[in-house]
Amino acid sequence: MKKIILSLTILLLSMNVFAEMNGKFVQKNNLFPRVQINTSKGPIIVELDRSRAPITVNNFLTYVINKDYNGSVFHRVERDEANEKDFVIQGGGYDKEYDGMFEREAIFNESGNGLKNDMYTIAMAYQDNKPHSGTRQFFFNMDDNDHLNPGRGWGFAVFGNVSEGYETLDAIMKVETGYNEKLGYTFIPKEPVIILSVEVLKQPE
Repeated sequence: MKKIILSLTILLLSMNVFAEMNGKFVQKNNLFPRVQINTSKGPIIVELDRSRAPITVNNFLTYVINKDYNGSVFHRVERDEANEKDFVIQGGGYDKEYDGMFEREAIFNESGNGLKNDMYTIAMAYQDNKPHSGTRQFFFNMDDNDHLNPGRGWGFAVFGNVSEGYETLDAIMKVETGYNEKLGYTFIPKEPVIILSVEVLKQPE
């Protein structure tokens, strides 16, 4: 009998640990959870939108509460030079050596949720023009990027907006970039801009 009780206790504890590690259980009744992204250039506070992008928000929070973003970098700081506009700041997928980090299963693209890729919004990145390949990388829109919204094809799913820390993003946008042989792009910061940690903020009372 004692062995059965012990086994059940271990099982329940294991289920509880799993629940705490899954983003859908984080402030599950809060449609607009907030996170603070602490970077080497300063903090950024983002209000997430579960009402419009529940799959994307819960996926993002899963990476947050498992501390998977800690030590990752913003590997893409890109301007639209032709139009003399800022474009995007993208990160969350590489470490300081620009090696890829652990990815969970890809998620459904929620780009048809009505949220637009406007300046200072956060959106889900995907790979190789495959709209449902997003895992952990995200980007901040640094201008009103209408061409990233869905039209005849899939767009990029916006899942929140910046509420504080605009100056941090503006500072990141000014870092010197150049060609990186490992990634093969020219918009890579020469000195890594590091995501030190990401934390879920308390719900307002």
